[in-house]
Amino acid sequence: MAPHNDAPSPIGDYSERLRRLTIGTPSSVQAAYDSQCSTPDYSDSLDSPSLSSADDSLHRPLVPGIYVPTLAFFDSKTEDLDIDTTASHAVRLAQAGVAGLTTQGSNGEAVHLNHAERNVVTQTTRKALDLAGFTYMPIIVGCGAQSTRETIELCREAFQAGGDYALVLPPSYYRPMFKSETVIEFFEDVASASPIPIMIYNFPGAVSGMDLDSDTIIHLSKHQNIVGCKLTCGNTGKLNRVAAATMASSPYDPGSGFMCLGGSADFTLQTMIGGGSGTIGGLGNIAPKACVKIVNLYMSGQIKEAKKMQAIVARGDWAAIKGGVIGTRSALETHFGYGGFSRRPLPRPTAKEAQRYSDEFQELVALEKSL
Repeated sequence: MAPHNDAPSPIGDYSERLRRLTIGTPSSVQAAYDSQCSTPDYSDSLDSPSLSSADDSLHRPLVPGIYVPTLAFFDSKTEDLDIDTTASHAVRLAQAGVAGLTTQGSNGEAVHLNHAERNVVTQTTRKALDLAGFTYMPIIVGCGAQSTRETIELCREAFQAGGDYALVLPPSYYRPMFKSETVIEFFEDVASASPIPIMIYNFPGAVSGMDLDSDTIIHLSKHQNIVGCKLTCGNTGKLNRVAAATMASSPYDPGSGFMCLGGSADFTLQTMIGGGSGTIGGLGNIAPKACVKIVNLYMSGQIKEAKKMQAIVARGDWAAIKGGVIGTRSALETHFGYGGFSRRPLPRPTAKEAQRYSDEFQELVALEKSL
């Protein structure tokens, strides 16, 4: 039996509705969400960042498209969270047409935040989206930790803060002592206890080289509260296998509802051609419109044009990969007037480094500003 054929959707049966909707545009996601959330119990006031307690089981749908792992922003002197910039950046991304946002990822410097600060970032993002009219837009929250217990705690806190889904890395600190079934048991235990659906995050570079294979991900996809994966490993063959085995959602077919997402903007087109659901890529902080445009060109059958744009995005993503969150912030500051600096111990770029980052992103920024 194929995964998810009889598993309940996290928001109810919306597959037929989504069959008639286009990818990741505000109108398409709004329609899917409104059909499930036409209730006076929902409030977008500052006092109610997410769905009311009267309908805690309702979640915003994930649809194929571009998801952006947002940066965390800090005061340049105190390193306190910069709430205003956190909010305005979230709205800028939403207005660019992305399908959803991710907080507490690598770009969000989750490892530099305590639990309370993590919750503030997610709450601020949810409130900002709601007040700007993007009440339907889902938020995926990074909830990785080294113990099963803390990971579950982070999932519960993410839900309370207004998150709709949890993105979970496998633990790796004690990896040499793991048994063959340890990682599978970890994800199944977290998924069973989490109040929100979870997504598997495969990022070998962040977990001591641990690279989940397609067999493991396909096995885990059968759990009714595991609804997707992010593959930052860059293995498009793995992505294709997982997408096919799980009948993943695509722009042309909602399939099982499982989301098979690439983890970097530099293989967005490859992900779509391989049957994937879209990407969660940090480059979207700089160029969300360009990332969305690739998917839209693919959807309209303009593959030649999509390939040209993918090449520019890939060159920009290489700058982001080399510079990391420091380079991305620097380019955001230079080209868009905000971004600031990371928390220590990450260094601040020198004037020469900042100029190099600016130059390396120039082609991509020119494309972004033309859209």
